[in-house]
Amino acid sequence: MVTSEHTLGRSFRCAMRGLREAWEGEPNFRFQVAAALTVALCGFLVRLSLREWTWIVVAAGFVLMAELMNTAIERVVDLAVGLRPDPLARQTKDLAAGFVLVASASAAIIGLLIFVPHLVSGWRVSAFAR
Repeated sequence: MVTSEHTLGRSFRCAMRGLREAWEGEPNFRFQVAAALTVALCGFLVRLSLREWTWIVVAAGFVLMAELMNTAIERVVDLAVGLRPDPLARQTKDLAAGFVLVASASAAIIGLLIFVPHLVSGWRVSAFAR
């Protein structure tokens, strides 16, 4: 049941606030956004196909989602344990960071699989143009 307190507009505002907080407070999130924008620019330069764009968007989105989830997990852990050292809290944070690493490595592999053939074919064309 939807109440007046839980409208679609309110949910969207909360989500946008979360993205703004990630942008302002998380350098890794800003780095990942910059990387995604750089890849997008390169995609325009090499004229990616629709299928290639689909993979790029999925990979970049997955990395950004992983970064947001990592941040959320870190904050919940900090809220639960405070400043006291806790081995389970450290393990939880490390696992969440590992999730981002796997997402980023997967995205990098997807990027290589998509961009290397474009670069190699570009080198072949420029080599024969001489």
